[in-house]
Amino acid sequence: MSGSRQIGKTARNGRDQASDTRFGKTAGNRLDAIYRSISEAIIQHRLRPGARLREDALAEVFGVSRTGIRKVLQRLALEQLITLTPRRGASVTRPSADEAREVFEARLVVECALMEAAATRITEADISELRDMVKREHEALRNREQRIAIKLSASFHARLADISGNRTLAGFVNQLASRSSLILAVYGNAGNLGCESHDHKNLIDLLAAGDGAKAGDFMARHLKSIEASLSIFEEPEETPDLRELFAVDALSSN
Repeated sequence: MSGSRQIGKTARNGRDQASDTRFGKTAGNRLDAIYRSISEAIIQHRLRPGARLREDALAEVFGVSRTGIRKVLQRLALEQLITLTPRRGASVTRPSADEAREVFEARLVVECALMEAAATRITEADISELRDMVKREHEALRNREQRIAIKLSASFHARLADISGNRTLAGFVNQLASRSSLILAVYGNAGNLGCESHDHKNLIDLLAAGDGAKAGDFMARHLKSIEASLSIFEEPEETPDLRELFAVDALSSN
């Protein structure tokens, strides 16, 4: 690359960075804030399944470069909250009713079966760790941080499977819990993970008492209540008014 071309590229990069660091914030912090704004809009159902997310419109709303918005969208796509399609761009992921049902059917089979082993292997350190996870999950729900609460719930279930000692099935549960997080984010009820607030605490108590059979039965009721709480129906494709939707978020990210 010639010196002049390199200088030109450096200048352009500098302008992009400057545009993404207004008011003293680093580009990383601003992109994190935009990521939270979009993910929370999905989880709070202000952005519906199938809604299109235009790069140029988001860049204008949040006052950052399209390169920055592209990074945010890629991060959301990795978490499967949005889908990136060639020549169509980004849209909020729309899991099907069949997929949701299949995911919870698989969780019922695997997670319930692992409770016997988990009850025999669980330690005081495990119990303390699980109780801390439940505490943080409840705090997130009280603070209306649905995105964080959903992630903590998935981590709780993955940790229970890990305690069973079956690494293969624990890995499968981790994948299923991750997919369930998306289903809950898109089709769940805002402020509620589909289960009673004490469900996870009750599971810990049963495992701590060494009662794997009751823990398995309780896990089945727990997962069925989560699935029953979902509101799954087909949404028409739409292109929302992103400026109106993110007006407050755009101001707070600057």
